[in-house]
Amino acid sequence: MAKVCWKAGTMLAPVPPALISCGTMEKPNVMTAAWTGIICTEPTLVYVSIRPSRYSNELIRENGEFVINIPTTKLAKAVDLCGVKSGRVFDKFKLAGITAAACHKINAPQVAESPISLECKVKEITPYGTHDMFLAEVVAVDVEEAYINGQQALDLQKAGLLAYAHGFYYGLGRKIGKFGWSVEKKSTRRKRAVRQRNKKQ
Repeated sequence: MAKVCWKAGTMLAPVPPALISCGTMEKPNVMTAAWTGIICTEPTLVYVSIRPSRYSNELIRENGEFVINIPTTKLAKAVDLCGVKSGRVFDKFKLAGITAAACHKINAPQVAESPISLECKVKEITPYGTHDMFLAEVVAVDVEEAYINGQQALDLQKAGLLAYAHGFYYGLGRKIGKFGWSVEKKSTRRKRAVRQRNKKQ
């Protein structure tokens, strides 16, 4: 199959349209940012890129904290709304029908309805043309109990995670494998299948 060469652009997808909450519990704000991700495991470093004109950029610079809230399909409308309305004008938590909840390690609020919320402290801010990149350390992770299985591991398939690709929102589909499954021994695969069958009985 032939490929057509386009000019450089932001074509990396899908990405999580994360709800970035910031400010304080007394004056909470939330915005949508698809340009966020992982930098390093140890220390646990993440980033979010935000235009300088955004109200959240101002608040994060002021307080040095933010939360990356992972969205679900149930939150799709709130995610979209928080990406097009300004916190300078609206209380977006109230407008979107979502709840600001206290974090454990920082003063910024988290989104209570999100299954996973990463509490972040800013380490460095770097301007890159249209966006400023906030490099931050994750100081705590808040996980909804409903998505922790019997092995105390995350089971996010039933959460219905939301993805974003080139202007459109998508619900993630079924789980098709785990890391390393392509080289897993057949005997290991059979043992796992037996364990899963026994759990269902």
